[in-house]
Amino acid sequence: MRFIIILLTVFTFISCQQKSNIEFSSVKITAVFIDSLSIRAIQPLDENRVWFAADKGKVGLIAGDTPKLAVIKYGDSLLHFRSIATTKEAVFVLSIANPAVLYKIGFNGTEATNIEEVYIEKGENVFYDSLKFWNEMEGIAIGDPIANCMSIIITRDGGNSWKKISCENLPKVEKGEAAFAASNSNIAIVGDHAWVATGGKKARVMHTADKGKTWEVFDTPIIQGKAMTGIYSIDFLDENNGIIFGGNWEDKSFNEGNKAITENGGKTWKLIANGKEPGYRSSVKYIPGTEGQGIVAIGSPGISFSGDGGKTWKELSKEGFFALEFVNDSIAFASGNNRISRLVFRK
Repeated sequence: MRFIIILLTVFTFISCQQKSNIEFSSVKITAVFIDSLSIRAIQPLDENRVWFAADKGKVGLIAGDTPKLAVIKYGDSLLHFRSIATTKEAVFVLSIANPAVLYKIGFNGTEATNIEEVYIEKGENVFYDSLKFWNEMEGIAIGDPIANCMSIIITRDGGNSWKKISCENLPKVEKGEAAFAASNSNIAIVGDHAWVATGGKKARVMHTADKGKTWEVFDTPIIQGKAMTGIYSIDFLDENNGIIFGGNWEDKSFNEGNKAITENGGKTWKLIANGKEPGYRSSVKYIPGTEGQGIVAIGSPGISFSGDGGKTWKELSKEGFFALEFVNDSIAFASGNNRISRLVFRK
């Protein structure tokens, strides 16, 4: 009798752990904004509103038929933005290259109220890649190495001020290791945790469990060794389960060593669908509400979907994009060259 009870208990436990695959057969793509811009940073507010930051100094809110746009200059220069984040009362945009300028844009729910510089960094090798917030008060931005560590700035006061972390408190980078400003998605945040993906000559994942106070770094099996190889995007479902995606930007069809998952918070990574489609992608996201089974990866070659946690993939569209952000379990926004589109995934 005890043996039967144990078997029943084990069977029940295994059954509870099994997750159902999900299925999308197509995606409806509708352009909501068209302009002669390179748009790599978007942040949706809901199904009908999305902030963006682009090149040519342009930042805007797409809401209905009349976009609300601003052109931001630093001195006489139009800045190029590839990072964006929002809190309840503000939007933050961060420029690439020298100088790196971080702006806080006040937002009352419908209109931008003011724009102020909250951080400036100058230097020949300054280049910031992405920006995220843990909560209303604490945020993080990641940039390429200046000395022997990644550039990391932190805010603890809602974005009013930012402080750069000393290299003494960060993992040392390898020669040729940096990050990609491809889609504002080389940072993933869950709770107090943050994971940062690197690429180039070395493709690794940096991790903090205490909102940037202490750090560790983990190796990955992602393709590395050249300037344009490595991890382009990272996403986490919870504190343990995550996915990294990238490849070789110079050989976008190459599909070996470009996608991997972790089940232990990033300590170890296992390649998935290795040698199978898709190849290079610049942004990967878990679909909300699918328990990690639904994943979408996008890039300039197209849109790919997995309904079984990344084991198998299929192409939903050849239309290329840079960045992807979900609103709910079937609607997302994507941005690319000259446009922002609403994606509706259909079974």
